[in-house]
Amino acid sequence: MPPRSEDELDPVTLHNQALVHIDSNPNESFSKLQFLLTQNPFPPETFCNLLLLYCKYDYYELAADVLAENAHLTYKHLSQSMFDYLDALITQLTSPNDAYNKFDLISSEQIVQLRKAQKRIENTAENTVERHKAVDTYESVIEEYVPALMAQAKIVWDQGDYPKVERILQRGLEFIEHNPTWKLNVAHTIFMQEKFKEANAFYAPLVSGHLDDLLGLSAIVIANLCVAYIMASENEDAEDLMRRVEVEEENADPSKKTLHICIINLVIGTLYCSKGNFEFGITRIIKAMDPLDRKLSPDTWFYCKRCLMAMIENLAKHMSVIRDNVLMECISFLEQCEAYGKEVNTRMDGPLQDASAAGATSTNAKNTVTYEARLIRALLLQILGY
Repeated sequence: MPPRSEDELDPVTLHNQALVHIDSNPNESFSKLQFLLTQNPFPPETFCNLLLLYCKYDYYELAADVLAENAHLTYKHLSQSMFDYLDALITQLTSPNDAYNKFDLISSEQIVQLRKAQKRIENTAENTVERHKAVDTYESVIEEYVPALMAQAKIVWDQGDYPKVERILQRGLEFIEHNPTWKLNVAHTIFMQEKFKEANAFYAPLVSGHLDDLLGLSAIVIANLCVAYIMASENEDAEDLMRRVEVEEENADPSKKTLHICIINLVIGTLYCSKGNFEFGITRIIKAMDPLDRKLSPDTWFYCKRCLMAMIENLAKHMSVIRDNVLMECISFLEQCEAYGKEVNTRMDGPLQDASAAGATSTNAKNTVTYEARLIRALLLQILGY
């Protein structure tokens, strides 16, 4: 049968399709959810899911517009706690401080609810209806508490105040110390403060639980653990973990683009560059991008060019001395980037980018890796006196 158009699908199927394909095709998923809001009836979860997804992709203005245009749906389809959470998220657009205070109020109220639920659990006998209700209440509040606490911490994270982020996350220790999201964000926060041994203690259990499927784990988690190992002089553990990832990538479906080992090497290379060891760092980054035709992307190029520009700046200020063979390797690498980067855009547009605007961006030669690689190569040659 030919594929049916949106207006031929039942609302529940259309809603579920939108959620299933949000990661692979967010533009189409948003269109489906927006279309559903114009139908009567539509699945009651549609309104809330659309707002949450707008906020997930930082489209706070659109979320605010949907709330304002559909006030009648707000009272009908949003609980008070969900409305407060969305309101705090949207407030970040105009006033991060006000949003922080709103999240503070939300999490404080949730802590009170959690303590009450804990007391009810303690004061009821096991395997009773009252006990099950108390446990259900506790778990439902936890599901609301974790996103609110993480959103509050993210506001401070974006400001670069990592010690304060750690203090915010520590508030959840009493209730969510075994929650994987909490553990992961604590690990990232400690890592950014260069407390590598402590970060190791958080990252290692997360990775050890996925040793049979490392490619199913976020690459940055593995990369940060490798860096933590290296900074703690546990290089053998880092090498062993990287070998495991390499083996998995070799055995993976060749039609799927896997960048785990590439990202790990980029992170390690960036670490060495940040410590002033540009020779080893840049060499590691060039190695990470091999083969270039499979590894070059807007994200990987962003981290490559940061380190290359830092190296050029240090050379211009006579703060670093780098061997000629490494510099020649950089020039050769940039020439290859020019060759393979004609169709690789250096700007990442959001999922709701207008198609015509996206087309205009892609045809702008200055927004390609080829242009930027040629510019960086020219700067390097100028520094070297060519």
